[in-house]
Amino acid sequence: MDNRGFQQGSLNSFRSSSSDEDLMDIPGTAMDFSMRDDVPPLDGEIEGKDKSYNGGGIGSSNRMMDFLEEPIPGVGTYDDFNTIDWVREKSRDRDRHREITNKSKESTWALIHSVSDAFSGWLLMLLIGLLSGSLAGLIDISAHWMTDLKEGICTEGFWFNHEHCCWNSEHVTFEDRDKCPEWNSWSQLIISTDEGAFAYIVNYFMYVLWALLFAFLAVSLVKVFAPYACGSGIPEIKTILSGFIIRGYLGKWTLIIKTITLVLAVSSGLSLGKEGPLVHVACCCGNILCHCFNKYRKNEAKRREVTTHGLNSLSFGESLSGTTLGMRIWGLYVSYYFPLKTLWRSFFAALVAAFTLRSINPFGNSRLVLFYVEFHTPWHLFELVPFILLGIFGGLWGALFIRTNIAWCRKRKTTQLGKYPVIEVLVVTAITAILAFPNEYTRMSTSELISELFNDCGLLDSSKLCDYENRFNTSKGGELPDRPAGVGVYSAMWQLALTLILKIVITIFTFGMKIPSGLFIPSMAVGAIAGRLLGVGMEQLAYYHHDWAIFNSWCSQGADCITPGLYAMVGAAACLGGVTRMTVSLVVIMFELTGGLEYIVPLMAAAMTSKWVADALGREGIYDAHIRLNGYPFLEAKEEFAHKTLAMDVMKPRRNDPLLTVLTQDSMTVEDVETVISETTYSGFPVVVSRESQRLVGFVLRRDLIISIENARKKQDGVVSTSIIYFTEHSPPMPPYTPPTLKLRNILDLSPFTVTDLTPMEIVVDIFRKLGLRQCLVTHNGRLLGIITKKDVLKHIAQMANQDPDSILFN
Repeated sequence: MDNRGFQQGSLNSFRSSSSDEDLMDIPGTAMDFSMRDDVPPLDGEIEGKDKSYNGGGIGSSNRMMDFLEEPIPGVGTYDDFNTIDWVREKSRDRDRHREITNKSKESTWALIHSVSDAFSGWLLMLLIGLLSGSLAGLIDISAHWMTDLKEGICTEGFWFNHEHCCWNSEHVTFEDRDKCPEWNSWSQLIISTDEGAFAYIVNYFMYVLWALLFAFLAVSLVKVFAPYACGSGIPEIKTILSGFIIRGYLGKWTLIIKTITLVLAVSSGLSLGKEGPLVHVACCCGNILCHCFNKYRKNEAKRREVTTHGLNSLSFGESLSGTTLGMRIWGLYVSYYFPLKTLWRSFFAALVAAFTLRSINPFGNSRLVLFYVEFHTPWHLFELVPFILLGIFGGLWGALFIRTNIAWCRKRKTTQLGKYPVIEVLVVTAITAILAFPNEYTRMSTSELISELFNDCGLLDSSKLCDYENRFNTSKGGELPDRPAGVGVYSAMWQLALTLILKIVITIFTFGMKIPSGLFIPSMAVGAIAGRLLGVGMEQLAYYHHDWAIFNSWCSQGADCITPGLYAMVGAAACLGGVTRMTVSLVVIMFELTGGLEYIVPLMAAAMTSKWVADALGREGIYDAHIRLNGYPFLEAKEEFAHKTLAMDVMKPRRNDPLLTVLTQDSMTVEDVETVISETTYSGFPVVVSRESQRLVGFVLRRDLIISIENARKKQDGVVSTSIIYFTEHSPPMPPYTPPTLKLRNILDLSPFTVTDLTPMEIVVDIFRKLGLRQCLVTHNGRLLGIITKKDVLKHIAQMANQDPDSILFN
């Protein structure tokens, strides 16, 4: 139970850290138990209630004082960077629910309170869906406008992006629908022309300048106001859902700054996406709104259910995929407590968010997803070969990206590079912008690039990717046949190849910087480019060699055989699966993009192949790797523990170590307990009958001890250092004129989880995973021997895997 960061000296410090609204400050100050009668009460509420205690004369009373008859603020809460006790939290919630149910039979008001308590969960889901859906629409619209701002501005209204500016123009043709007199490039505004080398230089300079400005604002806001707003947030969300506490990570300042800086980061043109950070934004919405309801605000386990609802509501802006991704993260990765009702409430929150997003219509296509496409040509069995090749490419790319990105992030953490986040962001942004502007496929936003790569070319498409010869000849049914590639297609292939190289390299250095940065969109872009290149190659091969044995049975001349857009979509799924190791939820997400069941088999083949290949080169996905890099206490549920070790091999104390620090149930004074607390850094202590017997009574948390003692000292001047602390139900008679004793039985956990010293560690690991334990006591014939914490389990697993056990930094 090592907790070296926790040595606060006053109850106010506990209370200030008990809310997710503030960052945790961990000073290295020593504790001070020197309380005096003139110390002010805990807060205004206690001061108002307990004025009668000031100067009271209970010091001469011999009765036992129980200061926990009413709840004390701070008792039952947890320190920052510690793990919650799931069993304790769920038990408290059951007791609360049982009390409300029993009281509901006594009066009408109590019945109304019971009904409102049951309905509050659904009301909270409604609020989460509305808030998260609105923020998603706002982010999408703002990012689109600011991305276009790098290239020009609309003279009819500066708040219009390029597409909206030209919608109502009367001077635009279908072929040049992106060009209208209402939209002016920066060279047109500055030097009144858009032609020539100087105009190109002006546009180039303004593009780089806007990108640097957006990136500078993003990293500055994150650094000054909300350091937790950087990154994608998914590794931390996974860890928080497993029971870990990171104060401020889901607070209001993180939500505000992440929403603003996410727009700035995406608009800067960096190789990052907004889908991962949107998960963080939605979880912040759930955590903040849960403070409006007592049953969620006061229970850490219930609050994590709400966080899951927020995650599900907006993972991908659509109810089915959102719930699927939430189930993936919550159900498969975090198998602690997942009641079935959470699934239905998550679905309801996702439904509300999808309705809100549909009402806002941020994509301008009346769809809930950005890359909605429809393919009309069925795939052939032979095409599984190139689809599997794309899966292999996705697995190789995923393994390569994870290793190189983790190596770079570790270098950032261990060298001087990490001390200059602003300079790093500006340098990467400058390199990205300078290399991106000359190539139209790197200059456009990554979302637009993926949308164009997914597109199935039609007669009216004017893109270079659709520049085929004889493009206006149609076949039966009005479908376009496979055609020979024109000059535009070959030019686009070269540009896409250069884009692929740039995306592969620059994404490695971009993900993990101190700005909001998602990985879904860049990974999909890499796979979509590779898939489109392979798809066009297969299309031309089938056109020129349709008489080959592999084609002649299903691809005749003049038929529409190959769909390059489908290859792009399969490639996107393969690369995303290789990086994140998602399978089921990934296929569902990609299935929604096509609007049909016909292409699920290619997606499944590519997703499974990429996962197999990536797992062969490294077992961890990108988020698991970042969790291990940061030292978070996340116990992976999908990994088997196959080593033949026992609980006695892992518990503390080990042989030749000092004896386990314990408290006795009825023989220690307040001064003795304060001495134990000040001389140790453990976050909890076993309570035994006596030091000689070592018979276990229960377990008490360090935080609850400190708060209870300080509260007793402030409320009663009769409690002094020589007062005896009792953890028993009754105390023996005391001699006259002795200080009143202090009863702290209410903060004692009377049913701590115990195992024997010969219990196999594979059973202990399963217990920690499935019950979400913080610690487990080890006994032998009923006598207390030691303790195993979650941190001890993680260190032992790392040691057995030949990894550095000291990489686990938190409890």
